[in-house]
Amino acid sequence: MTKKQALLEPYKLNTSITLKNRVVMAPMTRSRAVNAGKVPTQDLQATYYAQRASAGLIITEGSQVSEQAVGYVNTPGIHTQQQVEGWKLVTKAVHDEGGKIFIQLWHVGRISHPDFHDGNLPVAPSAINPKVQSYTPTGFKDTVTPKAMTQANIDQTILDFKNAAKNAMEAGFDGVEIHSSNGYLFHQFFSRCSNTRTDDYGGSQENRARFFFEVLDAIKSVMPENRIGVRFNPSAHGMFGITVDEETLPTFDYIIDRLNGYDLAYVHLSEPFNDVSDVPFAETEIAKRYRPIYKGTLMINTNFKQASGNAVLERGDADLVAFGKPLISNPDLVERFEQNLELAKWDTDTFYVPGKKGYTDYEKIT
Repeated sequence: MTKKQALLEPYKLNTSITLKNRVVMAPMTRSRAVNAGKVPTQDLQATYYAQRASAGLIITEGSQVSEQAVGYVNTPGIHTQQQVEGWKLVTKAVHDEGGKIFIQLWHVGRISHPDFHDGNLPVAPSAINPKVQSYTPTGFKDTVTPKAMTQANIDQTILDFKNAAKNAMEAGFDGVEIHSSNGYLFHQFFSRCSNTRTDDYGGSQENRARFFFEVLDAIKSVMPENRIGVRFNPSAHGMFGITVDEETLPTFDYIIDRLNGYDLAYVHLSEPFNDVSDVPFAETEIAKRYRPIYKGTLMINTNFKQASGNAVLERGDADLVAFGKPLISNPDLVERFEQNLELAKWDTDTFYVPGKKGYTDYEKIT
């Protein structure tokens, strides 16, 4: 008799959504919106996500909430009516296959480049260059020193997220995920290495989290609160222009504990992307740290395999497990887990290139 797998058990996400299993497709930038409007299409995005609809939940690639939010070439948006119509094709295709799908709402902040903004500077909490690279229409380029956001910039960005959430509901998504992770705009506000503001958005933990909570409150004013997810990467260090310091974990502790006061769909956390065992103030076991703090649905991500995914659920350290690259090359990942089959290997050379190759041409088991 085949052993029961925790990954394959259904999960009640909220009062209106039950997931058929606990396998989540993690959000992954794929740079396939190769058109002037940055619009999802039937033959690419709709096909790609529908192929993977046996996952309990799909979270789309990050989708910019405005033109100001963009920082990578050929990424789709959710701020124009044309984009909404494109996403309707995706949500219908996924729902027709019995799947559930959230869209990830994205603003990259300083991880952008003037090439995306008619030569103007990207915006950020403070005028500090992250000294990384942005993927522009002419290839990777070094980032620049951004423009510190004014109150008017902050107010507009809150409105942009609110409007993007409204658009997501019109497009038929089951929910949204706020991308507050991986060195992008919200993470830049959280971190003292990127936020040196002296106003209400800088200094204390509460102030550095203020912008995030203002956005969350704006979004929940236009859609059900229990269809909102949030994503964090508390131990991101030495990448995305972010470094861990003595304030990092206490800030995330504050944020995640405060989220207990909301009725969210989930909190999505990443285990460290790199080895932080020798990094002062970093946490090597994110799920274990935050399971006792957060009382709602906890999703965990980063380099999980079938065995480790089942194990983290069995220990009770998480409720859902997000898989990234395995779902690129195995659109039928759930079925392979069910049958304990070997996984197909992904092709890193096709992660961010146009077209169907390495995107919709991975075969399913017969």
